[in-house]
Parts: sequence; C-alpha cells; structure tokens
Amino acid sequence: MNYEEYSKTRLDRLVESQKKFKEIYKIDSYENWFYDSELELLRLYNDDNDEVYFKYVPVGSYSLKSKTWMWSWFNSHSIEKNKNELLIVKEFGIEHNYEKLYNGTFPGDEYDGWELSSICFDFLKGVGVYKVNTDDLEKYLLVINVPDEQSSEVKMMKQKKVDCDSHGYSRPAFVCQHLNLEVPKGFEEAFDTYKGMELEEDEDLQAWCSECEKIRVESDG
Repeated sequence: MNYEEYSKTRLDRLVESQKKFKEIYKIDSYENWFYDSELELLRLYNDDNDEVYFKYVPVGSYSLKSKTWMWSWFNSHSIEKNKNELLIVKEFGIEHNYEKLYNGTFPGDEYDGWELSSICFDFLKGVGVYKVNTDDLEKYLLVINVPDEQSSEVKMMKQKKVDCDSHGYSRPAFVCQHLNLEVPKGFEEAFDTYKGMELEEDEDLQAWCSECEKIRVESDG
C-alpha cells in the first residue's frame, strides 16, 4: 500500500472519531484554550465553572509563514517528554519508506497536520485531536485521555497557574513593586532561567529590581 492510500484510510477513521469527540466534549463551545507543556495538559474553558481538561501528546506544528511541517520529536523547543512516544510512527515510516513519517521537517500545507495526526491517532489509540491556532503557527495535539478534575495533574495545574489579564493562564511568580514595562530598573532573579526550562514546584520564582538587589546584598540575603 502506498502512502497516499494508507494515509487516506487513517484520515477517514479520524474524521469519524473526531465527530464523536466534538459531540461528547463540546470542544467548539469553549472560547479559550491553554496547554501546559510540563504537565502535558490541555485546558479548554470559558470560565472557571465551564472548563474541560485533556491529556495530550504533541504531534507537531505547521508554520503558516514558512509553509513547513515539523514533528514534535524533531522540535528542540517542544519540551513535552511524551513526544518520544511518536517515534514508533517514525520507525513505521522508515520501515515502509513513508517519507513524511520519518523526515523531521518538510515543506507542506495545512492538510498535513490532520493527515499526520490521524496516523498518530491510530498508533497511540487517541481520543481526538485538537488544533491550537496562533498568528503564524498551527500546533496539533493528540488527546489521549480525559483526566478527572480531581486528578493530581489537574490540581497541580490549578495550583501553579494564574489567569493574568496581560499574559493569560500561566505559572505564578512574585516580583517587587518597582518592576514595570516603562522604566528600566534592572532585573534580578532568584536563579538563572531560560525559555522552555523545566521548573520544579518548590523552586523560588521571584524577581526584583537593581535597587532591591543592593538592599538584599547589604542585608546578607
């Protein structure tokens, strides 16, 4: 069976499953989305009383700017650990010489995301697929189960996230009152961080200005 025939059978199967997924969980009724890459958890919500959570595996992303597809296992900026579960799809592609399944990135179109997600859906026994849209990127998330709101993962997300008017639903941090976006006053952190860094629950997420740093040093911490 060539790749076109194979992918079509998988896409047809996903279309049917996707209808049920939408009907059961009403995913189109939610105006907002947020996903936690550390917990591999997707939240769809209108408010705190109208929400649903999903465990997901990141399939990959399609760049609207460069018109290219990139698998999550190839993307060094994708921090979800479970993306390596998709390597079984890559091995299958190598075995059958299906180039789209083993090339980490390649020129494509907006249909590749659904096509490739349908193949992952079959291998990982997914529940559905959710597409996250940003200005220049489409990210495809394979939903693998629906955790109860009392699960430890959901509780952890709620504990470590705040809904900020400026930055959206994200991890909370504590900063001194002098820091602002208008006047540069220096920026000190409790420890060095970088984008995509995996953070532990007990780490000290604080920041302060250079003047506060002088007082901290004078006071021996």
